[in-house]
Amino acid sequence: MQLQFTPRENELLQIVASIADELQVEAYVVGGFVRDKILQRNCKDIDIVCVGSGIELAKKVAESMSPKPHVSYFKNFGTAQIKLNDIELEFVGARKESYRRESRKPIVEDGTLEDDQNRRDFTINALAAALSAKNYGQVIDPFSGLEDLKNGIIRTPLNPAITFDDDPLRMMRAIRFASQLNFKIEEKTYLAIEPLAERLKIISQERISDELNKIIMSKMPSIGFKLLFNTKLLHQFFPEMVKLHGVAQQDNYGHKDNFYHTLKVLDNIAQNTDDLWLRWSAIMHDIAKPATQRFEQGHGWTFHGHEVVGARWTPKIFSRLKLPLDEKMKFVQKMVALHLRPISLSKDNITDSAIRRILYDAGDDIESLLLLCDADITSKNEEKVKRYKENLKLVLQKIKEVEERDHIRNWQPPISGEIIMQTFNIKPSREVGIIKDAIKDAILDGEIQNEYDAAFQLMLQKGKELNLTIS
Repeated sequence: MQLQFTPRENELLQIVASIADELQVEAYVVGGFVRDKILQRNCKDIDIVCVGSGIELAKKVAESMSPKPHVSYFKNFGTAQIKLNDIELEFVGARKESYRRESRKPIVEDGTLEDDQNRRDFTINALAAALSAKNYGQVIDPFSGLEDLKNGIIRTPLNPAITFDDDPLRMMRAIRFASQLNFKIEEKTYLAIEPLAERLKIISQERISDELNKIIMSKMPSIGFKLLFNTKLLHQFFPEMVKLHGVAQQDNYGHKDNFYHTLKVLDNIAQNTDDLWLRWSAIMHDIAKPATQRFEQGHGWTFHGHEVVGARWTPKIFSRLKLPLDEKMKFVQKMVALHLRPISLSKDNITDSAIRRILYDAGDDIESLLLLCDADITSKNEEKVKRYKENLKLVLQKIKEVEERDHIRNWQPPISGEIIMQTFNIKPSREVGIIKDAIKDAILDGEIQNEYDAAFQLMLQKGKELNLTIS
């Protein structure tokens, strides 16, 4: 098979091929770039392997370009990188690897192209295409990777038990590729994962979470999560999600399986947004249901307060998974805390006060919250789903009307803490918070106008009730 390059790729790779011929070294494009070209997927990273010094090849390639690009050298790893505006080239010498059981970091030696292909994780990533005048673009496929691409198969080139034992992160990668490409994991490869699941413990959490996020960003993330669960990999790093699985039965009452419900919500969200953190909100929205599960006689199963507990758990789980603890985490925490509010509004007569409160609490994230709520409507009863979605549309319409009229989103009450402290000559204290909350609540509930004078008068009244005197 001859690999077909775009004009821009061809321009760059012809330069590499020409320099490789000058240096009398073999050079090949390898791995994900070759795979994605065959699958007709966009790929801006080109990995180049040469049988010799990858650093020397990169240096000479850069010198032949005009203007000469910057080359980043990583001598410890024997790699070099040329970042262009549109494409990134990475050069490395062909290697063979051997592993110690306590580490996924291999002992590396110079090797042949065959050695380099042998160390690849999957047959579809062990493909190479030659860069030389005599066989430019010719695909080299020692493990029938082309056939596996055609049939949608993930398979290790060598014994999967050895492949995964050497580098346990490859188990996560197998599932990530299955999820991203909607491929099947070949049976022998799949069956090798569960017995080695605990080997994942030698991998840094950062690397695990990087693969997990790529699974979450798949078109149908549930594919990856079901594989993670069934192979017991999920059990190694996300026990809270594992506990969502299962249905309790008592007095003929059951509840939905919250693991599969969560996956359905995640898939629903994935159809509507590429926002990784809104997808994480879908994963986390019911995470505390097992901890809050109770059986009420004559009523059935309840999960009262699971949104509050889930929001409280969010920083701890993000910290353990080495996910960011900045505004991204706070966004997820907010979504978890608020995810029941719009649905509960749809069940009642909607008051302007309730709408103002959800607008105030959600702020600029109100659209994201409504997307999550819509995704959370899952049932085998199509009539029930239709009714809930119609009710949610009514809430959305009401939110638009109130927002246009009252401009509550990201609103701040007209009386600040500083004004309260100056008026009563007090320091930051519990009384300041009580007065601020009273003013906020009165405006949100429509008891006073959203203006300075009305808020100031209420401040004076509340101050008097708290035995504060005007300075």
